[in-house]
Amino acid sequence: MGKVYDALRRAETARSAGTATPRSMAPATSPHVERPLAPDGRRPGRLARLGARLRSRKETREDATAINKRRLSLLQPDSYVAEQFRTLRARLDAMAAERPLRTIAVTSALAGEGKTTAAVNLAIVSSMSVGRRVLLVDCDLRRPNVHTALGLRPEVGLAEVLANEAPLDGAIIKVEGSNLEVLPVRGSPRNPSELLGSERMRAVVQELASSYDQIIFDVPPTLSMPDAKTVSELTDGLLFVVRADVTPEEAVQEALDVLDRRRVLGVVLNGAETDAQRYGY
Repeated sequence: MGKVYDALRRAETARSAGTATPRSMAPATSPHVERPLAPDGRRPGRLARLGARLRSRKETREDATAINKRRLSLLQPDSYVAEQFRTLRARLDAMAAERPLRTIAVTSALAGEGKTTAAVNLAIVSSMSVGRRVLLVDCDLRRPNVHTALGLRPEVGLAEVLANEAPLDGAIIKVEGSNLEVLPVRGSPRNPSELLGSERMRAVVQELASSYDQIIFDVPPTLSMPDAKTVSELTDGLLFVVRADVTPEEAVQEALDVLDRRRVLGVVLNGAETDAQRYGY
């Protein structure tokens, strides 16, 4: 079934043996990186059904606790969750020693898998590296969440930049209390897919790549719209987020069929049950 689901089985085994932390006590996000498998040729052909399931999900209002979980590495830099994202950063740095890896897209199969949480926290811990200039770009022009997670109030954003209504440098905001900079989304355009697939978007990515040491792109879910594939093809690689015990296997397979598997750097297993006490947290 793939390494992602092997990890899920291991979590289930540990839970049955009574060694895992109960979900109510586990960190909000505990990512574990697993190398993606080579394509196995499976094509479930359930995109329509998955899309219908996605559209049927009801929007819920986030409370302060939910928002804070998305920036836990900033609020609690010594937490277990922050250390897990440092581990992810270290693995990406090791890959970067062998190939260019300045621009990284973060996506998932469906909404609600934790891709924004992963993108925000990875960007935060990456910006903690001495001498490293890091930018987080919100590419979800339909349902942006980065500015909310980081408490930003942008006057202009990516949509205005792509529509040539605002200068690029005027849309970038520095997050208070950190070295992280953010290109957020302010307005919701009528043609988000066309803007993200435009030559202007390509030019913006190239310009940013010449100014920052690392750029993290928070990209829409893969199965809901074409934006994930469009943006990921402009980057050096992508991270695929899977929520433990939630993401259907067929959704993962379907999304990897849409994306170029050769660009997938790894899979972030989000919400996995772990025994954090072993590490002193």
